[in-house]
Amino acid sequence: MSDYQANRNPLVSLRVSDWRDAMLQTVPVMFGYLPLGAAFGILFMQLGHPWWGALLMSLFIYAGAGQFLAVTLLANHAGLVEIAVATFMLNSRHLFYGLSLLKRFQGAGWRKPYLIFALTDETYSLLTSQQRMDLERHDHAAAWRISVLNQLWWVLGSLAGALAGATLEFDSRGIEFALTALFIVLTLEQARRLREALPFLVALIVGVGAIVLLPDRHLLLGAIAATSLVLFAHYLWIDRGQEGKA
Repeated sequence: MSDYQANRNPLVSLRVSDWRDAMLQTVPVMFGYLPLGAAFGILFMQLGHPWWGALLMSLFIYAGAGQFLAVTLLANHAGLVEIAVATFMLNSRHLFYGLSLLKRFQGAGWRKPYLIFALTDETYSLLTSQQRMDLERHDHAAAWRISVLNQLWWVLGSLAGALAGATLEFDSRGIEFALTALFIVLTLEQARRLREALPFLVALIVGVGAIVLLPDRHLLLGAIAATSLVLFAHYLWIDRGQEGKA
């Protein structure tokens, strides 16, 4: 449709303007999602999977770090239960994201399922930092456009990486370290926000113990379960101590 037609029709003009505004808001996410998605696509290909699998995974799973984790575990012949539990633990923070947006998503209609599905760290950050609109339906539409564009950047990056991995020959040794680097960054970011050393010390000690004591197939699941139990027992003990003092 031409600019002349858009200008003649105020509804079309509004939609074009709205999408332009949403695109400008998601530019920072685009610069992160395109290269990281490309790294996922290349890793996906290097682990022996078909290129279209990366596209489908980014379209229907769209889990970011969870996708890196899943393909790496599959390459190491991990069981489906282990992959499911590990991915759930990794993305469990999204449950709290959703709880904080329940009121905002009320009345979103047909957009609501996708708004829930597409709620990533970066999308949550944009939605909670943007100015709320006066009309609820416009606010829901704006949130939906931001969510769609953010997933688009991830899908395009994944597809570009998968196609590059399928058609170009290059030394990809060490590309699997992208997952390790990603988790290091996530851990450091969580440590900076939480400002509490105990969970990370427990994870380190339990992780080393799991490497020594557990077989590779059950390593991740065992480490996650042990860490969760230790932290649960610790915080339960603290709560009971506080109740006793009260």
